[in-house]
Formats: sequence, C-alpha cells, structure tokens
Amino acid sequence: MIPLLIVLLLALILFGAGFALKILWWLAVIVLVVWALGFVFRGAGAGGRRGRWYRW
Repeated sequence: MIPLLIVLLLALILFGAGFALKILWWLAVIVLVVWALGFVFRGAGAGGRRGRWYRW
C-alpha cells in the first residue's frame, strides 16, 4: 500500500510541475512579445530622441 501511495504522490507532483512549467513557458512568451512590441511602439522623448519604454 505504501509503495502505491508513493508512486501516486510522485505522479501528482510530476504532473503539477509539468503543468506549472507549461504555464511559465506561456508567460515567458507573452512577456517576450510585450517586450518586443515596446521597441516598435515606443514614443519620442524630449529632444525628439526615442526613449526607453520601461522604467528600469
């Protein structure tokens, strides 16, 4: 009974980790797209220079 519980717990942990990693990959892709679009749509700063679109 204990080995069965260990196997089920391991399967649950690995499934949860795989799901979390998939979500993190999608978040990384979305952040990359927003970051790339920021370079295309950034506005002109003082003096006609194109400034940074982010604060840091």
